[in-house]
Amino acid sequence: MSTAVAEGKTWSGGNEPLKASYGKMMMWFFIVSDALTFSGFLAAYGFSRFKFISEWPIADEVFTHVPFLHGQELPMIYVAFMTFILIMSSVTMVLAVDAGHHLNKAKVTLYMFLTIIGGLIFVGSQAWEWATFIKGDYGAVQTKGGNILQFVDTDGHRVALRDFVVAGHTDRAAHERKNGLWFVDEAPLPPFTVEEVVKGLESHENVLVRTQLLNEHGEKTVLSREESLKQIKENGKLVVEGANLHVNEYGSPLFADFFFFITGFHGFHVFSGVVINIIIFFNVVLGTYERRKSYEMVEKVGLYWHFVDLVWVFVFTFFYLV
Repeated sequence: MSTAVAEGKTWSGGNEPLKASYGKMMMWFFIVSDALTFSGFLAAYGFSRFKFISEWPIADEVFTHVPFLHGQELPMIYVAFMTFILIMSSVTMVLAVDAGHHLNKAKVTLYMFLTIIGGLIFVGSQAWEWATFIKGDYGAVQTKGGNILQFVDTDGHRVALRDFVVAGHTDRAAHERKNGLWFVDEAPLPPFTVEEVVKGLESHENVLVRTQLLNEHGEKTVLSREESLKQIKENGKLVVEGANLHVNEYGSPLFADFFFFITGFHGFHVFSGVVINIIIFFNVVLGTYERRKSYEMVEKVGLYWHFVDLVWVFVFTFFYLV
């Protein structure tokens, strides 16, 4: 066999294999590898939730906020809105790819612009959700064993610490260099102490303690008046507000750890996709792909964008619905 014949049988980056160009094949390789990464993260979340199922936060009680509607509890409404926006951006991306197949520059420009707007709304909404989750809404007390004690009224509705606890006037000397503490930042103090919470609880007979443990009905256990006072006095260690990588007023700290990591990782993908879409958008406006007589770059970034949308469907299911 001659050298020329042997070279002719070797794929040189054309339309083979699978009738796909080299660039599209590489995008598929990336998507498959990234899908395995997200699968590992979600599997770890699932195992952790199964292990601590009796003390896992209830999503309907955590994600109840909607921008500009302060004081109203609307479970999952804003998360559903975010999901709808991201899915619709995937629809506009499909329309952009289809317009590219027909070499319609005007429609590609319009649908790419709408896709970018949808991505920006989603990223902004996720940032707002993070800020709300970190800030918290009601506050709770962490026990010496690391459990979370929340507060409810006799009807079972959540009660914020600020509604029944009065902060005392205590002073604490700030760290100074002369004391030998160099380059050390103090963590912000909780708004209340455990002793102040005890006093507030004693003076409000309609306030009870609710533990993070679920009963046989799938609801968090509400203690009696006597048990509530006993738990706070004997086991109360620290007042917490909101959620971070150390404490979580809604329940198990693992929930917050996974929430920040997985939604943050997905949010980074969405943000990266928006940046890439903006670059492709300007190339469309400048007529780069029209001169090439091919809008394949739009199709490649479209594959990535659909993957990001599909991953969010699984993240949404694991964190908010299950």
